[in-house]
Amino acid sequence: MLSELSIKNYALIDTLHVQFDSGFTCITGETGAGKSILLGGLALVLGKRVDFSNINDPTQKCIIEASFNIENFNLKPFFDDHDLDFEMLTLLRREILPSGKSRAFVNDSPVNLTVLAALGTQLIDIHSQQQTQELTNDDFQFQIIDALAKNSNAIEIYQQLLKSYKTSQKQLSALIAAKAQSEKEQDYQAFLLKELTEAKLQGIDLEALELEYNTLNNVESIQTELALANQLISTEDLGIASNLMTLKQAFHKLSSMSTLYSSLSDRIDSMAIELDDVFSEIESEQAKLEVNPKRLQEIDNILKAVHNLFSKHSVNTVADLIKIESHLATQLDTLASLDDTIAEKENTLESLTKELDKCAETLSKQRLHVFPELVKQLEAILSDLGMPNARFKLLLKPSESYLYNGKDQLEFLFTANKGASFLPLKKAASGGELSRIMLAIKSVLSKYQQLPTIMFDEIDTGVSGEIAHKMGDIMNQMSAYMQVFSITHLPQIAAKGQAHFKVFKQDIQQTTVTSLIKLSNEERVEEIAQMLGGKKLSASAIAHANQLLN
Repeated sequence: MLSELSIKNYALIDTLHVQFDSGFTCITGETGAGKSILLGGLALVLGKRVDFSNINDPTQKCIIEASFNIENFNLKPFFDDHDLDFEMLTLLRREILPSGKSRAFVNDSPVNLTVLAALGTQLIDIHSQQQTQELTNDDFQFQIIDALAKNSNAIEIYQQLLKSYKTSQKQLSALIAAKAQSEKEQDYQAFLLKELTEAKLQGIDLEALELEYNTLNNVESIQTELALANQLISTEDLGIASNLMTLKQAFHKLSSMSTLYSSLSDRIDSMAIELDDVFSEIESEQAKLEVNPKRLQEIDNILKAVHNLFSKHSVNTVADLIKIESHLATQLDTLASLDDTIAEKENTLESLTKELDKCAETLSKQRLHVFPELVKQLEAILSDLGMPNARFKLLLKPSESYLYNGKDQLEFLFTANKGASFLPLKKAASGGELSRIMLAIKSVLSKYQQLPTIMFDEIDTGVSGEIAHKMGDIMNQMSAYMQVFSITHLPQIAAKGQAHFKVFKQDIQQTTVTSLIKLSNEERVEEIAQMLGGKKLSASAIAHANQLLN
């Protein structure tokens, strides 16, 4: 419910602040008084784009604020989704700065225009003759049917199933594509895996193999050098061992003569021990060495194979090759299990299809069930609105595909005249007829779902007399379920309002400004009398105005 509206520095409005009540409120005023300005300002705070030519003083900030009581609108999920503070009395604010920038706020939290507009559509519905084309929209027509059929829960379940169905469809398509791609690559991947497996990578110590290869490849040279070393150490009289023994004996004698030489004697003893160890190790190495061309070739083959694999897979360690081998094995195992996974996903889709079909069938049955009641109510209301021959025919046709709200295609057919063929609304109804049909539909909907505040902007154009009375009665009845505004030129409708506001222009210090005031009972009589008979108030016009108000 729109509780308060404040507008500052917009078009002809300098400063305006007004409070509204629930129920049915009428707004009147002469042509050009500024009713469109009022709607333009309200549209801005609901997220519409700015026309900067409408800013009164471009050097000052334009501010528009609207307070809404949203207690019964079930909007907390919207606030949670957009990380906004939820307040029962919610304030929307729009600021247009002199720099040309625009800012928007919900409960003092900054928001972008998309969020503001999304919230605005759930708070107020500004309806004019130009907007009656919404009637010809399939989505809106389904909204009417589903409101009467109380399909909201069933549609929510259907849409959750549809989301799961589409997700499963995408997953199945991805699996089938992956299988096709894997099958193309399977032979090559199997070849690569075979190469890696045959290389027996798990048992390879590359550093040890390279050392063994170098040894075997140079075995004769190594043998020659070791033999020479053996000879240098062990040759009698001239060998290192023999000379070191002589040196050792000499220093033993010296250390017995003086302790000054004990340290050197000990060190020569150590050298003799170390030389013995070296000589033993040389002999051991000589014993182990053998020419083994078969083993040399075997190691050469292994090293070439590993280095070829390094080059092929762009890595430089055996550990990396082992990882690639494991990955290829997993891929090939996955391909082998893809058929099972695809079969499981197909079973899931089949199950979801059955559930979707069942849910769509329920929706169809509930829609068909309310067709007669909707037609009956619409035709009765339109008869009161001067269209006694208006007839509707509602048809459901099955769709081959799953739509966002079921598997139904709706035909909303209409004729305004006896004997005329039924045609789609957009072809069968004029603009004025569409306005009355929209009023009838909103009237019916207000009984079945919580609608936002609705503002009818001169949808009564072209009607008068008793039909105007009926339109006013319908709006008044709607206000039992929702807040209703009517911007009207008709006294019959203005008199039905529980509150009456007047838009007017006045000159203040050589400046024309638009204002909005709430009329007292006496002022309402005068306003309605002027709407009936013009500026000069006659006794009959005043009497007629009193009669309408009473």
